[in-house]
Amino acid sequence: MPVLVRIQRLVSEEHRLYGHGYVSAAEADRLKKIDVELDQCWDLLRQRRAARKTGGNPAAAEVRPPEVVEKYSG
Repeated sequence: MPVLVRIQRLVSEEHRLYGHGYVSAAEADRLKKIDVELDQCWDLLRQRRAARKTGGNPAAAEVRPPEVVEKYSG
């Protein structure tokens, strides 16, 4: 699945979970997982765009583990 499509689906799911005003424990766990996966998707997208911009191979970009992308700030 293309990265932007995955991002859109995750954001839609996130909005749906927050949308009814009450978040159960299971939904809170899912929201944490969505947050991590979104960070990974955005990181992958940035890697691909940077590779394309510098003449590299965007297909060589890889999803980095949560412990890597979760340490980024900004």
